[in-house]
Amino acid sequence: MELFNQWNRKDPVSSALQGRSVSIPVEPSFDYAAPLQAPAQEPIEKKDEPVTAAAPEAQSAPLAESEIVEMEDFSYEGYQVVRGEFFAHVYEPSITFNRNKITFNTSCLRKLPDVQYVQFMVNPDNRTLIVCPCSEDEKDCLAWCTNGKRKPRAITARVFNAMIVDLLGWNPENRYKLLGKIIRSNNQLFLLFDLTASEMYVRTYKEGEKPKTSRTPIYPADWKNQFGLPVKEHQKLLQVNIFEGYTVFSVQDKKPTDEVTENEKVAEGGET
Repeated sequence: MELFNQWNRKDPVSSALQGRSVSIPVEPSFDYAAPLQAPAQEPIEKKDEPVTAAAPEAQSAPLAESEIVEMEDFSYEGYQVVRGEFFAHVYEPSITFNRNKITFNTSCLRKLPDVQYVQFMVNPDNRTLIVCPCSEDEKDCLAWCTNGKRKPRAITARVFNAMIVDLLGWNPENRYKLLGKIIRSNNQLFLLFDLTASEMYVRTYKEGEKPKTSRTPIYPADWKNQFGLPVKEHQKLLQVNIFEGYTVFSVQDKKPTDEVTENEKVAEGGET
């Protein structure tokens, strides 16, 4: 006790507090039931979000006259229109001849959304094919898509395919694909295909294996040293009179059916 009194006398702070009540500030108790509130943060700009409105300086401005070069003597003479087959053409209308089957891709149906029945017209002289919309009651019409949900259907056409193969000198074992164009003539829309502008996919056979069809197209030999048709010739190809030189063909061999086997299905932009 004496030692404590001696230490207490040496400590002036302890001596001052001796015999007095001291209040020590206490932190307020934490309410665990109250929800935590995140501190307010400034909005962060997301770089990946699409820009809804371009800045005034980023908006396209009309060409200034100083940027335009006047060429009154310009001519398309010597120019060739580059063939569409040389580019990716997944969404272009196309028709495929595969042995005894004819199929259209879904792009054809989308270009002519209200068409259920068509007629085939062939001009043997300029070797072009026209697929013309028609009514169900017209002679030699055929359904080119399934009922209900419109899908391309495989059309069996043994005789017609044999005639096309003979006309163009094709190999009946290979698959041929043609790109088409939508043409308007006499207020009527139809599809035009140049039969000489085909992509050939070679089918190979190995003993004991199923036949395989190449996915790499082979183009006509006369395309090798040219980009495409001259401009004037290209324009003439699209100037079609559907009543001149064309013959309506009865293409289908049997009654139309909406059943399409797995091997006959046509995917967007490509066939099996």
